[in-house]
Amino acid sequence: MMRRFLPLCALVLLPALQGCALQPLYAGGSQASVAQGLGSISVSPIQGKAGWLMHNALVDRLGAEPASGEARYRLDVKLDDKLLGLGLLSNNTVGRERRILRARYQLVDAASGDILLDATAGSDAGLDVVSSEYATVAAEQTALENLTKVVAGRIVTNLAVKLRARR
Repeated sequence: MMRRFLPLCALVLLPALQGCALQPLYAGGSQASVAQGLGSISVSPIQGKAGWLMHNALVDRLGAEPASGEARYRLDVKLDDKLLGLGLLSNNTVGRERRILRARYQLVDAASGDILLDATAGSDAGLDVVSSEYATVAAEQTALENLTKVVAGRIVTNLAVKLRARR
């Protein structure tokens, strides 16, 4: 009885979805205004190793960086990267760590210097501290690489939403 009822409910609710205001963010592909806007963002240099990783992750997600002078927008990013020791073991050594990466970013109109968006994005990862120092350092670096990709994705998604609202 229930199996026959579900398709009927779906058919009844289908017209209600047509009036929904949801639209694909990247509708139109590379020619869409959002894609064109993201492609016209120049990423300012970011200090440190985490900054270098973040800069590369942002450029990868935004597409090729525009040539100098052609950028409509500039993205300024400041990072806060912390590594916290958690979980003390009986011999007073750290058994677990948490890596926290936070980014404060501003989207600036290159022509006027107006700040169009001022926001933050962040993520964190937990990792085990093992007896091999090399393995622990490798895990910390891998966590940083993964976190920069996650945070860059969040930044670009927020930029896309902002650019879509501007059109």
